[in-house]
Amino acid sequence: MTAPHGRGLLHLAAALDQQAAFDAASYVGPAQLAERGGLDFVTLGDTFARPGPDALAVLSRVAPATRRIGLVPTVTTTHTEPFHVQAAVATLDWVSRGRAGWQLDVSTTEGEARLFGRRHAAPADALWREAGEIAEVAARLWDSWEDDAEIRDEATGRFVDRDKLHHVDFQGATFFVKGPSIVPRPPQGHPVRVVDATEGPARRVAARHADVALVRVVGPAHARAVRAELRDAAAKFGRDADTLRVLGSLVVDLGDGERAAEPGHGGGGPRQTAQGPLYRGGPVDLAELIAAWHASEAVDGFHLTPVEPHRDLERLVNGTVALLQHRGLFRTFYPGSTLREHLGLARPANQYAVTGGAS
Repeated sequence: MTAPHGRGLLHLAAALDQQAAFDAASYVGPAQLAERGGLDFVTLGDTFARPGPDALAVLSRVAPATRRIGLVPTVTTTHTEPFHVQAAVATLDWVSRGRAGWQLDVSTTEGEARLFGRRHAAPADALWREAGEIAEVAARLWDSWEDDAEIRDEATGRFVDRDKLHHVDFQGATFFVKGPSIVPRPPQGHPVRVVDATEGPARRVAARHADVALVRVVGPAHARAVRAELRDAAAKFGRDADTLRVLGSLVVDLGDGERAAEPGHGGGGPRQTAQGPLYRGGPVDLAELIAAWHASEAVDGFHLTPVEPHRDLERLVNGTVALLQHRGLFRTFYPGSTLREHLGLARPANQYAVTGGAS
């Protein structure tokens, strides 16, 4: 599918978050519905600040029940070991055959710190600096196995080519990792990294490390300004700014029918609430909003969180997405099989294989 009017492809994602849902069907069915709509990926939030299932484990259960849609769990970096985090995300990429992402987040409260008992809560700036270091070391560990390091040579009894395994030797401000990883390089090379770049401390990490940045804003002008800031910052870090996708994050309440957007919501734009920018209206009006913001280059797409998970996701897929597809603004099938392919992102080269890094 070609991009309309010279714009990049429209990307759409949805959150699967549900309160007090622990059974698999609560997540498998909605993920399959989102996949039927051709969405790029689904997310599942996680935090140590409230009870709930482990997002990465839940999406590992969803992986064999889906075939194309990307799976992006939130995995916090503050109280978890970087080595374990990267191995778990790499494993999700393997079991989903290249559809894994990872939304980085931090734990800022003293209550979360007490659960682990290893250190006190720290300021957000420090936690996001640490998150950036963990994103960096994760990439190095994913590259610590070259793609053809696993040889499984029964004649010689050799499982790996040791010359193609690399030590990382990363010293961060609060941790040290030596490596190599215990998981071979993931199918995508680097699973897709997602960062909510709405707040200042996270924005630098998003510009440097994220493949997808989420921004919670209420208007296209603000979104356009944040997108430009992120792209400029990415370029200053030596990245190609076109490899960063910026999605607007909206909470959506699609109501109980096809009614028009309420003034101050869909009709006049989303309204700021304690839960984030809220769109309230009908599926048709949401399609108009999505098309307008995307056409004006405010965003590369949207990440949508349904207020009523089952009702609103069904109306999003069968109403909003169907209309966008009818207008030729959104894909009707997946042209590839990996999340990177959905997002139009190349598979990263292995930094050690390219540079011949020390092993």
